Amino acid sequence: MTRPLIGIIGNHHLINESYETHAGGTMNSEAVAEVSRGLPMIVPPNPSFVDMESLLETCAGFVFTGGRPNVHPEEYGEDYTDAHGTMDRHRDALTLPLIRACVARGLPILGLCRGFQEVNVAMGGSLYPEIRDLPGRMNHRMPPDGTLEEKFELRHVVTFTEGGPFHKLMGATEVMTNTLHGQGIKKPGPRVVIDGHAPDGTPEAIYIADAPGFTLSVQWHPEYRAAHDPVSRPLFEAFGEAAAAWAAGKRPVTVSDVA
Repeated sequence: MTRPLIGIIGNHHLINESYETHAGGTMNSEAVAEVSRGLPMIVPPNPSFVDMESLLETCAGFVFTGGRPNVHPEEYGEDYTDAHGTMDRHRDALTLPLIRACVARGLPILGLCRGFQEVNVAMGGSLYPEIRDLPGRMNHRMPPDGTLEEKFELRHVVTFTEGGPFHKLMGATEVMTNTLHGQGIKKPGPRVVIDGHAPDGTPEAIYIADAPGFTLSVQWHPEYRAAHDPVSRPLFEAFGEAAAAWAAGKRPVTVSDVA
């Protein structure tokens, strides 16, 4: 059986401070290939290189990945400040309309970290520029030093809504996750349902209400060791099943179908 083609949104990088590239983390491709059982394809994060309609007709699902640049605050009606960090307007111009088109069609999406934030902004929500500056909030950023294992170690609990899709998918209302983000949801979009929180109240898991397809997104990085982590694996498996159903022309998998 042919594997469904999964578009993985890449990021812009400079090699040796001069050579421009579009690249995606190996962890994302590994999670899609080994756990979602899909065929990973890196999508250049720039609408100049991508025909939106062709992309929507070609892919059976999209992973909106993490990345160092943040969504520009103008996308949610706020002014830029130094606290907002680095930006990538080209990626914004591709991902935000792509998310809205996928949600409308029922085409499966999975948002991770920045991708989680993109989903909220695309659906009319806003973001805090720096979570750790808010009263009572913990520092959710990646540790500046240490090994890869130390940076991606499980650092806090996420509590899901009793009976919600994440609870059903994980088989538990509480799970341990890593945390490597600076920004977070300020106001959820009108259809964005927050289904999981960190202990300090930071939103960590969302889906889109009444969407005709798969729309689960998380603030952490489940792509790390996805085949072995008991929280990551069911998330990528469910996404892969939704993508396979889409590729086969079957009824789209919705949030209510999860687990």
